[in-house]
Amino acid sequence: MAIFSVYVVNKAGGLIYQLDSYAPRAEAEKTFSYPLDLLLKLHDERVLVAFGQRDGIRVCHAVLAINGMDVNGRYTADGKEVLEYLGNPANYPVSIRFGRPRLTSNEKLMLASMFHSLFAIGSQLSPEQGSSGIEMLETDTFKLHCYQTLTGMHLHGGQRSVMEKVGKRY
Repeated sequence: MAIFSVYVVNKAGGLIYQLDSYAPRAEAEKTFSYPLDLLLKLHDERVLVAFGQRDGIRVCHAVLAINGMDVNGRYTADGKEVLEYLGNPANYPVSIRFGRPRLTSNEKLMLASMFHSLFAIGSQLSPEQGSSGIEMLETDTFKLHCYQTLTGMHLHGGQRSVMEKVGKRY
């Protein structure tokens, strides 16, 4: 099993270290003629597919590139708004690359603090005294493991401890 991300969270739930070690695999590129047969919408400063799955393009995939030029959120590399550009029939045919968007820094902070909250609630709700809380969340596509450092005294020591444990597991 591969390790996709490592998050180190302090006792207060703050993210102190994060590492991504994957490249999104689910990307699809297709050339379209006007009108576009997908419904795109702006959500969290990204242009996402809202309706119209086909050819490997899925709902919630983001527009990653137009005609080979990367898209940064809602803007093309040359500063044009993506939805405005795709709404103009003069710009067709157009090649669009779709894929899963990368998490923003803010989304990573929210993810870490939410997981810490779930961990704390799980520890407190356990009928067993001294419960270790959530050790693993498992879905049909991934497993999320939660490890605690032995000491928690030193920030750098804690980081190494967590990364070593994750690395030795697989």
